[in-house]
Amino acid sequence: MTDELLKGFETQIESLELMPSSGGVFEVQVNGSLIYSKKAIGRHAATGEILKIVKELAGDQAADAG
Repeated sequence: MTDELLKGFETQIESLELMPSSGGVFEVQVNGSLIYSKKAIGRHAATGEILKIVKELAGDQAADAG
């Protein structure tokens, strides 16, 4: 997943932080907003799923700025 994000947004991502957890928790936050939660959904993200969500958010933010 980190490879996908870094390749897909290499010119936009200045830093990426992975925070280990326990108990099967897998959550992804962008700018402090929770965008994916394995605990809430009940499954791990599929390949490319997080990247798709981030791309959608980036598109929404570009539209809001325009």
